[in-house]
Amino acid sequence: MLEKLQIVKQRFDEVSDLIIQPDIITDQKRYVELNREYKDLRILMEKRAQYIELTDNLNEAEAIISDGSDDEMVEMAKMQYDEAKEGIPKLEEEIKVLLIPKDPEDSKNAVVELRAGTGGDEASIFAGDLFRMYTKYCEGKGWNVSTVDFSEGTNGGFKEIQFEVSGEDVYGTLKFEAGVHRVQRVPQTETQGRVHTSAATVMVFPEAEEFDVEINPKDVRIDFFCSSGPGGQSVNTTYSAVRLTHIPTGLVAQCQDQKSQHKNKEKAFKVLRSRLYDLELEKKNAEDAAKRGSMVSSGDRSAKIRTYNYPQGRVTDHRIGLTLYDLSNIVNGDIQKIIDELMLAENTEKLKANSDLI
Repeated sequence: MLEKLQIVKQRFDEVSDLIIQPDIITDQKRYVELNREYKDLRILMEKRAQYIELTDNLNEAEAIISDGSDDEMVEMAKMQYDEAKEGIPKLEEEIKVLLIPKDPEDSKNAVVELRAGTGGDEASIFAGDLFRMYTKYCEGKGWNVSTVDFSEGTNGGFKEIQFEVSGEDVYGTLKFEAGVHRVQRVPQTETQGRVHTSAATVMVFPEAEEFDVEINPKDVRIDFFCSSGPGGQSVNTTYSAVRLTHIPTGLVAQCQDQKSQHKNKEKAFKVLRSRLYDLELEKKNAEDAAKRGSMVSSGDRSAKIRTYNYPQGRVTDHRIGLTLYDLSNIVNGDIQKIIDELMLAENTEKLKANSDLI
C-alpha cells in the first residue's frame, strides 16, 4: 500500500509544482483539470499521513510489547497496538476506493431535467414533487439551484422543468438519479380512491465548460419570445425568453427564467453545451457499463430505477434492491442514504474492474 501511495505522492508533488507555472495558469482548460486533480490527490495525501502514523504506531507498540521491561508501558502499547490493528484495514479500504480512477465529470456542476411521463395530471404533480425533493436535498448540501426553464402542469406541478445545480461534486452525486421514477398513490384527481401508477423521467447532464464543447454560431438558430411565468409586468410584453436550436443535431435549449434577454441567452447556451457534451458522454457511459455489467449507471434513461409507494410508505430502488420505509422523509429531500448505497455499489463494481491496479 505504501508503495502505491508513494507513486501518488510523486504525482501530487508534480501537480503542486505545475499549478503555479505561468503557462499552465494561462491555459484555462489545463489549469482547471490540474486543480481538480490536486484536490483529489490532497485527500489521498491526508490518508497517506494517517496510514503512516498508524503503521508507525503498530511497529512501536510491537517493539515495546516484545521488550516487556515496563509493565505500564506494555499495557499502553497493547491499547495502541489494538487501535492500529483495527484502524489499518479500514483505512486501506478507504484508500482503495480513493485510488479508483475518478470520473473527471463527477466534480462538475449539473443540469437536471424532469419530465412528466405516463399518468396525465398526476405525472405532472409527481414531477413537481421530485423537483421539491431535489431542491431540498441540494439546499441541505449547500448547493445552489437555479431554474432554467419550465412548463407548468394543468393541475399543479410541471410537465417539464429544467434547473442548474452548482456546488462541489454535484454531477458525481446526482448522476445516480437519472432514469424513470414511478409513484404509486391515490391521485388528487381520483374520486374512487384507487391507487394509480404514474411516472416522471429524470435526466442529469454534467455542465459543460466552454472549452469542453465548441459550438459554431452558424449551427445555432436563435429565437426570442415572451416569457410565460412569474416575473411581473415584463412577462408577455418583452421578448426576453430565448430558444436555441442546434441545427446539426436538432437539440433545443431554452431559458425564460431571467428578465434579461442576455442572461437567458447565456443560460440557454450553457444548457445546449451540456446537452451536446452529454450526447458523447452517454455513448461512453453505455460502453463502460456494458463492459463491467453495471447495474448502477447503465446509461439507459428509459430504465425504471425507483418506485415511491405511498400506501405502504416505502421507496424501492430497483437497481440495488434497496427498500426503505421512510417515504415522507425521502420525498422531503432526505435521499442521501439511497445515494450512499448506490455509490457503494458502484465503487464495489469499480474495485472489481480495477483490482489489478489497486
